[in-house]
Amino acid sequence: MAPLEELKLYYDTKSPFTYLAMEPAFALPERYAVRLRLLPFVLRIKGPGQRSVYSDWKAKYSYLDARRFANQRGGFKIMGPRKIYDSTPSLIGGLFAEREGFLREYLMETFRRFFERRLEIDVADEVAALVRELRGPAAEDAYRAFLAGDGPKQLDACIEEGHADHVFGVPIFVLRGELFWGNDRIPMLEERLAEYGLAR
Repeated sequence: MAPLEELKLYYDTKSPFTYLAMEPAFALPERYAVRLRLLPFVLRIKGPGQRSVYSDWKAKYSYLDARRFANQRGGFKIMGPRKIYDSTPSLIGGLFAEREGFLREYLMETFRRFFERRLEIDVADEVAALVRELRGPAAEDAYRAFLAGDGPKQLDACIEEGHADHVFGVPIFVLRGELFWGNDRIPMLEERLAEYGLAR
């Protein structure tokens, strides 16, 4: 059997468009001979007063579009954030969840709760509580140790890899060096996967 093609997906847990991309992304290996590799990437977002009025209008419009996409898929909550978030604790949580074998469950629950305003992704204690809920007290202790230990270094390595891939936002898929930015580019990505003969 030929080795699976690597398909990278850069994500940030504060991105509504990454949330929209996650379920379709997780389904891709069922239809194509790919190994989905998720890499956390911290978006640096300017707050109100640090950006132009046009950027503020664009941010509001982006959430409107995100809700439209969500409604096309049956509707699920995507509420705008109440502040600018440093998603580092939740992204390190993603690396931990991948190591421990529950990345999909962790990410989908993190996105859902964040966009329902039930999880503060920049508060390590809240992320730790979610890990405990999903995998028990031993996992919570292990997450806290990872956060204080190798987690930040591993996140930095993912971000550096993103820089090498010229990642400028999320979600970005990378296939053989070609970038596909946004949940709405998944059909285009699937066309390329088929062109490469990777359809199952």
